[in-house]
Amino acid sequence: MNKRQLAAQETRSKLIAALEILKDKVFTAINVEEITQKAGVSKGTFHVYFKRKEDVVLEISRTLFEKIALEFKKKKNEPLLEKLSFYFRNFMECVELCGINTCRQWTRDVLAPNTVPVDKDPKKWLYDVEELKNLLERSIQNNELKADTPFETLTLILICELYGMITCWCMSDGKFEPLDGCEEFCDVQLKKIFEPYLK
Repeated sequence: MNKRQLAAQETRSKLIAALEILKDKVFTAINVEEITQKAGVSKGTFHVYFKRKEDVVLEISRTLFEKIALEFKKKKNEPLLEKLSFYFRNFMECVELCGINTCRQWTRDVLAPNTVPVDKDPKKWLYDVEELKNLLERSIQNNELKADTPFETLTLILICELYGMITCWCMSDGKFEPLDGCEEFCDVQLKKIFEPYLK
């Protein structure tokens, strides 16, 4: 990477980091000027990288979840339930790390995709479904799961559980702890769901 690319990456990172103000304020109460002041860059610089403040939230989620996906792929030789637990726990750690206000905006973008510009549409739901579906299909091919495992149905159950915990956190105003719910799900329910299909 040359100096110009490094500087651009650093500026972009500053703008993303500036959204830590979401931990104290709701997203609708924040404007681009506050983000740029916190990042120490001009409004013009902001618009070089992002068209609107919502794009910063999409970028945060994309970056964090790409890291999980990369780490997840490194665990291909681990037992299935350990891989799934890793994915769930890291997913929820990212959600909690971003804070409830960022999560609310991210959830809004996922639930109302028509509000997201086509070039920025994260298709997050589809991405998560494909990641887990591929893992379960590979687990059948690797003889970890029985050949008749209903992997598509199981994928939807897992995704609904993940998104349900996130939604509960947002709706409970932080009283529901997603990481605690995730731990319980991984330790109890995950095993029961997959027990009939494990080889």
